[in-house]
Amino acid sequence: MSQHPTIKLQPGTPAPEFTLPDAAGHKVSLADYRGKNVIVYFYPQAATPGCTTEACDFRDSLASLQGSGYDVLGISPDGSEALARFSGDFALTFPLLADEDHAVALAYGAWGEKLVRGEITEGLVRSTVVVDPEGNVRLAQYQVKAEGHVAALKEELGV
Repeated sequence: MSQHPTIKLQPGTPAPEFTLPDAAGHKVSLADYRGKNVIVYFYPQAATPGCTTEACDFRDSLASLQGSGYDVLGISPDGSEALARFSGDFALTFPLLADEDHAVALAYGAWGEKLVRGEITEGLVRSTVVVDPEGNVRLAQYQVKAEGHVAALKEELGV
């Protein structure tokens, strides 16, 4: 069904570079985070129940994540206006990036077939990739559940 074969990222491989607009339309690049650990998480749609739960969990955990050396970037196919509303409505304190053509999600293995309400569809697969300071994949998780994901991720990262 999928027009694009999904290739999952593997630990130790270089993370695909990207530059995307944030909620204010400013360009943000993965290269901006070189020298830091960054959690890049992909979510299907701003302001939907699962995505809101996950975003608020990242927001509520941001101080402990940053205190342990991790920045957070959220990426979805939403446009900058939708991201600005989502960020404002839920006081999100980390960058949300617009991947409207889903090219970055595809490069990260976060776009492909998924089961939605009993039907196989193509779209964004909730995923998280941790990139190390050298720009390599440290951890890649696909088809994660929104609820409890941040807590499990923090445990795996030792935060």
